[in-house]
Amino acid sequence: MQWSLFVLILMGQCSFFTCDLYEYHFIQEGKTWEEAQSYCREHFTDLATVSDMRDVERLTNSSQTIGAWIGLRSINEKMIKEWRWSQPGEKYYPSECDPECAPEWNPDEPNNGGDDPENCVVITPSETWYDDHCSHIPKKFICYNETGQQKYLVIDELKTWLQAQSYCRENHTDLISGITHIKAIKVQHSSSNMWIGLFREIWSWSDGKNVSFRHWDPDSFKDEASKKCAMTTSNGKWSSDICTDQKPFYCYDVPDKVILIKVKKTWDEALTYCRANHRVLVSITDRHQQRWVQKRAKMADTEFVWLGMRYSCTLDLSFRVSDRSVCNPNLTPKKKTVRCDSAVAMKRDGKWYKKADSEKFHFICAK
Repeated sequence: MQWSLFVLILMGQCSFFTCDLYEYHFIQEGKTWEEAQSYCREHFTDLATVSDMRDVERLTNSSQTIGAWIGLRSINEKMIKEWRWSQPGEKYYPSECDPECAPEWNPDEPNNGGDDPENCVVITPSETWYDDHCSHIPKKFICYNETGQQKYLVIDELKTWLQAQSYCRENHTDLISGITHIKAIKVQHSSSNMWIGLFREIWSWSDGKNVSFRHWDPDSFKDEASKKCAMTTSNGKWSSDICTDQKPFYCYDVPDKVILIKVKKTWDEALTYCRANHRVLVSITDRHQQRWVQKRAKMADTEFVWLGMRYSCTLDLSFRVSDRSVCNPNLTPKKKTVRCDSAVAMKRDGKWYKKADSEKFHFICAK
């Protein structure tokens, strides 16, 4: 099949110590959402995750933005417990605390009542909340301004929740989000209920990232049971469609953070080499790192490549991996006892094995 590739370089979120760069890749070949997901995971990292408006702007700057899959898919469950704020970065209370940690809710709320899910939140004149259908009855709403003297603005127009969110993002910063901001406003003089930026999450990202940002087009998005996958539209916003339809798609990838060293060394020699020439012998803590390392392992001339894990008899450290790590199934069980001179190596198929650290393999360093 013929296909073309367009690459957009994007800046990811930065912490004080690190700043991750990642790339969006546009794949013109039409695939279903699941086929696109498999392609992205094989050739890059995953289907595109979009974290904020900067990401949206860079996608919109591409001439190939119409009807392309991104990595968002509906989990299509009525009783979803997780709540998110519209504005990225704002955190909500853990769901298991409600209502003790969130006394803002009306009694018996949120109840997700009725035949249709109630996935959006309203604040009442008495400053309590209840969940409501996002599009059945348009309401007034409150926008937040990150800059400017007036931070909170009551918009005296009737809109659905998505329309209100779109209005706030286009004219201000976002729908009002976060407990601190909510408590800073006084709505008792209002005689009507108003939308705030809290919503119940029914969509999840393919790569599992906990990113709450959504950019739905209120004029084209239909929350229909048959349309469970997200795609871009001509205005840069998102809509949903049937997942089995064939469309172009966006992948994302992180520039190489690991390097395969095609020199046979023992585990100690590999560790010394990586520390002297790069950073360290690679360790794997999540499934994305597993994919990057596995891609490199396939290019090795030795059957195994060394990883940065070894058993220590002195410290009595075992090969157990955290339950949160997706890499745990890749460590193949061998013997109940572990030799003191054992280290972990990856085979080309991505599985992990305990090998004598005196054996010589190619190895992978973290940059």
